[in-house]
Amino acid sequence: MKTICLYFEIHQPIHLKRYRFFDIGTDHYYYDDYENERVIGELFEKSYKPALQTMLDMIAENGKAFKVAFSISGVSLELIEQYAPEMLDLLGRLAATGCVEFLAEPYSHGLSSLGNVDNFIAETKRQAKKIKQLFGQSPKVFRNSSLIYDDEIGAMVADMGFKGVMVEGAKHILGWKSPHYIYSCAQDSRLSLILRDYKLSDDIGLRFNDASWSEYPLMADKWLSWVAALPEGENVVGIMMELAALGYYQPLGSHILDFFRALPKLAGKMGIQFATPSEVLAKNKPVSPLEVIYPVSWNDEERDTSSMLGNGMQREAFNKLYDENIVGRILASRDRRIQQDWDRLQATDNFRFMTTKNNGMGTNRGIYDSEYDAFTNYMNILGDFLKRVKDMFPDTVENDELNSLYTQIANMGEELSVKDNEISRLRARLKKLGSEEVETPKVEDKPAPAKKPAVKKAPAKKPVAKKAAPKAKPEAKKPAPKKAPAKKEPAAKKAPAKKAKAALKPKTK
Repeated sequence: MKTICLYFEIHQPIHLKRYRFFDIGTDHYYYDDYENERVIGELFEKSYKPALQTMLDMIAENGKAFKVAFSISGVSLELIEQYAPEMLDLLGRLAATGCVEFLAEPYSHGLSSLGNVDNFIAETKRQAKKIKQLFGQSPKVFRNSSLIYDDEIGAMVADMGFKGVMVEGAKHILGWKSPHYIYSCAQDSRLSLILRDYKLSDDIGLRFNDASWSEYPLMADKWLSWVAALPEGENVVGIMMELAALGYYQPLGSHILDFFRALPKLAGKMGIQFATPSEVLAKNKPVSPLEVIYPVSWNDEERDTSSMLGNGMQREAFNKLYDENIVGRILASRDRRIQQDWDRLQATDNFRFMTTKNNGMGTNRGIYDSEYDAFTNYMNILGDFLKRVKDMFPDTVENDELNSLYTQIANMGEELSVKDNEISRLRARLKKLGSEEVETPKVEDKPAPAKKPAVKKAPAKKPVAKKAAPKAKPEAKKPAPKKAPAKKEPAAKKAPAKKAKAALKPKTK
């Protein structure tokens, strides 16, 4: 049966303050709050609110016949909480239906997967934690910023425990292969790949309201007929677009929500079903590995990272942002303002505003007049931010040893947590094993009196207590009172050492 795996990206770019409106070195607030509030409010009213409400209605009308997934960056969730809290209620209601899955992605919607491994892992865990807090789900499938993916990223995602990852079905990585199968990561077969069908996706997200398009107007039954006509065996159709496509890029007057509302019933009649990414992976095994040597993305016709890292300005900004010394200090810091600024300065939009490419559809430069204006503004703000980070560690020397130290500090909390869990498990094991013998350590119960001389020798060989410890059992402490009072003190001091060495034996405590 043909299966549509439908998922939406919800990402809101952060609008930075123009550098000419603040003093570098004194004013450390970098954001245009008015513009951020205006844009989010407009998106919510024109797109997010009607689109999410329509999906709630579709689930109420069709039950489990309609499934959908969302990928939301942590930064976007922060902005939604601040400027459009009503949207969180709509997403929460969708989560409660059991027909919606939330995916993991980097917290910043940035380029950390290409810039710094430790930061990439930390970001992803933070976003997954926030999804759990807000919607009660622990993401099992990963979707990277702008669908950036290569074999090395896939291996990192697999090591984090995710079952699958969403990947752009670009021709230059597929060759003769079809995007309508499940593949596996070439470097780690534990990770499965769900590919995006960019043609069927862009028919809705980009061309739906284009009157010059040969297929205009696009009806639900026509679009589903293209899915049904796929060759036998090509059963997984990944459809992905920005949620803003519903009502904003494709205006509500185009009847795009009516198009979506009609899909579930028509699909059922045509033998087509909807499924979440996790459901798709549970029912479909990978047919083969898919090798992706160079990073692929869903941007532009090239489907690569050239729109974000294609010119010298973008690469200079990227290299300064992800300098190892800077990243190490940020990971070691617990300053909330530094962390917030770090998240927002990583966002891919900051780099896309600097592109010199012309994709034929007009380039979105946000509040900037040109790519050079975007670069100048970003670098001024980044320079101020980097100075603040360096000031946190004024006496440090930038070298590999310190970078290692910063990483150790950043991971210390997690390591201590693991050790605490191990200690708790050992204590539980000791209580379970031989608890009665531990509670009644009587000398007369011991059948081997020959071991008592070993205890008598212990005080005379204080420097070699390590040799006596394995031979003596904790219960042999009883003969100690027979000795001179002056020797009782050393015997008492040795008891803890014996316990520590015999921690794994059921008869000690």
